[in-house]
Amino acid sequence: MAAAAAGPGPASGSAPAAKEALPPALGSTSQPPPVFDGTTRLYICYFCPFAQRAWVTRNFKGLQDKIELVAIDLQDKPAWYKEKVYTQGTVPSLEHNNEIRGESLDLIRYIDSNFDGPALLPEDAAKRHFADELISYADAFTKALYSPLMAHADVSDEVVAALDKLEAALSKFNDGPFFLGQFSLADIAYVTILERVQIYYSHLRNYDIAKGRPNLEKFIEEMNKIDAYTQTKNDPLFLLDLAKNHLKVSDRCFPE
Repeated sequence: MAAAAAGPGPASGSAPAAKEALPPALGSTSQPPPVFDGTTRLYICYFCPFAQRAWVTRNFKGLQDKIELVAIDLQDKPAWYKEKVYTQGTVPSLEHNNEIRGESLDLIRYIDSNFDGPALLPEDAAKRHFADELISYADAFTKALYSPLMAHADVSDEVVAALDKLEAALSKFNDGPFFLGQFSLADIAYVTILERVQIYYSHLRNYDIAKGRPNLEKFIEEMNKIDAYTQTKNDPLFLLDLAKNHLKVSDRCFPE
């Protein structure tokens, strides 16, 4: 598992950001942090794509000194996490202003709106509207891509259609390689899922999700230049091992 970036990562052209020392994942025998002591904490799991969304948002906005990471071991989850922190028991969750918030797509918006740092939504009304549409579709996209994997089925028409939908979406604005042209929350909503399904479909279904989709191929290439994202990525072989083990963590992180 790579360390997280210490500051917002430019799309290209700069040296890699300094790395953040990551805390060890807390398991069933670990003690909880002093919850509601005024510290802002982001509870994540290092291999969870949903938690990674919030983690990337935090990093890109340069909030490493403002939002403390607390890593949870979902395979040995401490009871105190559900009892004292987030009653849903899932990650990510954010402890801020003596409240706990969850759901990754809500959290990335919350972090962007309530903390300093580069804005991750543009002022342009048309782009903001398109961002809303894309973020609203992210759960359906995830389900479409994961369902055949969970069912041990072949690449479905739904998979192809979902990927084609992203390919078309990436052509809507021509002022950059991302969904809104420039890097935004819309990209964060998809990239952590794409990171995994690109590996899974390549190795388990012999299917290249970017083949014949030049916009998607360019998107992935450009995302891999953004430190705030790349330094949260997992070793591909580790992710593949999870998939080969029948995605056994599906009840705790992956979609049903």
